Amino acid sequence: GFGMAYDPLYDNIGTNSEPPQFAINVDETGSGVANFLSKGGITRDTSGGLLTAADARDATGAHIPDQKLPYTLEWNLGVQHVFAKDFTFETRYVGTRGVHLDMQTRPTSYTNVTPTNSLPTYLTKPSQATLDALTLTPDDLAANPPSRPQYAAAGIFNPTLTEYAPRGNSSYNGLATQLTKRYSKHLQFIGAWTWSHLIDDSTEEFFTTLLSPRRPQDSQNLRAERGNSALDHRHRITFSAVYEVPSPAGRALREIAGGWSVAPIYTWESPEWVTALSQTDSNENYDPFSDRTIVNPAGAAGTGSDVTPLTNSKGDTIAYLALNPNARYIVAGPGAYADGGRNTLAGRPINNVDLNILKDIHAGEKLRLQFSAQFFNLFNHPQFVPAFLNRVDNPAVPNNSGAVFNYLTPGTATFNNPEAVFGSNPRSIHLALKLFF
Repeated sequence: GFGMAYDPLYDNIGTNSEPPQFAINVDETGSGVANFLSKGGITRDTSGGLLTAADARDATGAHIPDQKLPYTLEWNLGVQHVFAKDFTFETRYVGTRGVHLDMQTRPTSYTNVTPTNSLPTYLTKPSQATLDALTLTPDDLAANPPSRPQYAAAGIFNPTLTEYAPRGNSSYNGLATQLTKRYSKHLQFIGAWTWSHLIDDSTEEFFTTLLSPRRPQDSQNLRAERGNSALDHRHRITFSAVYEVPSPAGRALREIAGGWSVAPIYTWESPEWVTALSQTDSNENYDPFSDRTIVNPAGAAGTGSDVTPLTNSKGDTIAYLALNPNARYIVAGPGAYADGGRNTLAGRPINNVDLNILKDIHAGEKLRLQFSAQFFNLFNHPQFVPAFLNRVDNPAVPNNSGAVFNYLTPGTATFNNPEAVFGSNPRSIHLALKLFF
């Protein structure tokens, strides 16, 4: 099969990009209300009112570029085989490609920090002579003016000007297998395993999660954003079944021992990917929230380290030293080049069993009473994941944002420690009673 589908644009792309002439209120209270019109009405100032062109450019915080509808291409090939009368095995390849996906960028910002034009980060402290030979400082690398030349020439100097641009791309490839037993001999079940890989350069464009930045590290270098999607779960295994306990002979015994149904659901899912962040404006482009870390390939997996500044004999910061030279993720200080990719840090997997038990009690030919007991996370297995165990959507942005940022920042006590941030998804038991008539 092959398909092509277009997606509408979100309304808040526009509502988040209001021009200053529309979004700014001018409030006149107290003495300003008397003889309001005879005094000229609203007076022009830089906070609102009758804005000049220069005032408008200075107050503009968002830009709406020419929009293109995002679309996806999807293709698939599957084979089914029925055997032993009640069983069906299916295997499928599914591929999708997303084009013109909406993403949040800052078109005016740029950075002077590059792999060859940046402050070095050392694993062991060099000699003072080596430090004195270095010349670059964070101030030397600060973008000045803080706006790309073509925007600065038009009088727009705001480095935080934001736009939602149709520049994102994604690709998905998956192998899905499924074994189904249709209902017979009191039993039916479905077992499935999916291996997939979802790659993109932008997963979030709004502030819906703290685990994946909504803007690129460098809006002028989207190639560096391509990596594992925050929605990528490499493996997913599920098994669900319904078994009806055979009813014994005899009405009284049938009402006691019969009418029982047991329905277990097992889920195992690979971890969600998150992005290790330095929590500092490493590349000096006035946006500290998306700057990633330095990766030490020889470091121990999942470990992190903060840095301390190194100075020359004049007292200028000209390099950084990792506090833990054996760490995999190292904070990139101001002016250091962060070479870490998006979503390279894995969280914790889902390993969960749910169970539903039903009991039907018949009262005559028309009345039926059904008791059910639902056990979510039956074995109370601690699972510290940022999503729900048995739903595909993520919860809202956590209120404990400081704890989440510490979880993403190397060198903190809770780096790569989701147990300190997320709940354990403890066992939950629901009891219900239904009357059918």
